[in-house]
Amino acid sequence: MVKSMTGFGRSEYTDGKRNITVEIRSVNHRYGDISVKMPRRYSFAEDSVKKAVKATVHRGKTEVFISVENTGEEDVSIVLNTALAEQYLSSLLKLQELSGVQGGITAEYIASLPDVMKAVPDTEKEEEITEALTAAAAAAAEKHAEMRACEGEKLAEDILRRADLIEALVKQVEQRSPDVVREYAEKLRSRIAELTESALEGAEEKILLEAAFFADKINVTEEVVRLRSHIGQLRSILADGSQPQGKKLDFLVQEMNREANTIGSKANDLEITSCVLEMKSEIEKIREQVQNIE
Repeated sequence: MVKSMTGFGRSEYTDGKRNITVEIRSVNHRYGDISVKMPRRYSFAEDSVKKAVKATVHRGKTEVFISVENTGEEDVSIVLNTALAEQYLSSLLKLQELSGVQGGITAEYIASLPDVMKAVPDTEKEEEITEALTAAAAAAAEKHAEMRACEGEKLAEDILRRADLIEALVKQVEQRSPDVVREYAEKLRSRIAELTESALEGAEEKILLEAAFFADKINVTEEVVRLRSHIGQLRSILADGSQPQGKKLDFLVQEMNREANTIGSKANDLEITSCVLEMKSEIEKIREQVQNIE
């Protein structure tokens, strides 16, 4: 199934001790880029969360937002750095002695000094917390994938519709090409008749040779065949959708545009040129859609 790179997914998860909310947002991007924003004390679980999201996301810029509300005991422990506290106390007492400034040094004041007391993750619960965060992320990733698949289906429908239009234009070019050669030969006959003011006896062979040369010059058979082949591949890739195909589609659209340009450069006819312009317009619209396919 074709998936868009743009999507949103949200999940709420609880394990009885904590309520976890995960939101995933993604936009199109040339490569895969996943960033996780979560409370720093749970940073040990970041790799596991990324792995859960990567299971469904292969390309695009993806942001994962996680918030945690503890409903039971905290997932952190308070650690007292006694050695640092003693150094602070010793320095404060020495400062008082040197300055002659008197004042009470309270335990509350020392505890408020940097790094004396820290809230650190409870290592005994890391596995449990990681499991909960990963489960929440996986649930959000599933909803995110569902939305991207829905959007991808719409993109595929639009691309296939435009592919049909391009194929119809290719058919018009095929049907028009023989008429261009015939009209060119008629113009040659008329011109020669005007210049000589006589019958075209002896000139017919030259006219046919010139028409044959002109026909070879404007022949777009190879380009038409390749363009039809590209359209067929486009349909096959969209029908498959078993793996990310965005980069392959992007390359294919470039090749389609190349063939349309060649047809346009060979065309010596307003009707064919008009068809080519419409082709290029539809190909460009397909290219814009493909830019958002994973």
